[in-house]
Amino acid sequence: MQEKIEYGKKACACAVSLDLLGDRWTLILIRDLFRGRNKFSQFLNESSEGIASNTLVDRLKKLTALGIINFKRKESDKKVKEYYLTDKGIDLYPLIYELQQWSIKHVDFEFKPGTEAFVDLTKQFSTPEVINEYQTSYKKARLEQFGF
Repeated sequence: MQEKIEYGKKACACAVSLDLLGDRWTLILIRDLFRGRNKFSQFLNESSEGIASNTLVDRLKKLTALGIINFKRKESDKKVKEYYLTDKGIDLYPLIYELQQWSIKHVDFEFKPGTEAFVDLTKQFSTPEVINEYQTSYKKARLEQFGF
């Protein structure tokens, strides 16, 4: 059973979620983990959004403290941390999905290839099927890479 994050004050559930997850970089890191990125250098260099290294360090620490991500040290190089989503983090995929759907529906922007593939997928399958596929695929990849 997952432990709940302690918030410590009376608040609206939406406000609590935004306080914990509502900045751009937190959600982009979660998205990147679903896309298979899991090392500091990958987050820093492979995302086109261009996160600053000090912001990246801060968000990785925050997400780890919240139990949304964790890491293992690479066997071949103990200095390298390989991050992964916990089950709590995997449960955030529906939020990522809905944010993407909202942007596609209401914002005029040029799609990257990944967005085009996502749109094609959502035309072929229902929302629950797409969400389940992303969550299941991530859990399978995590099991293969980390053993759990």
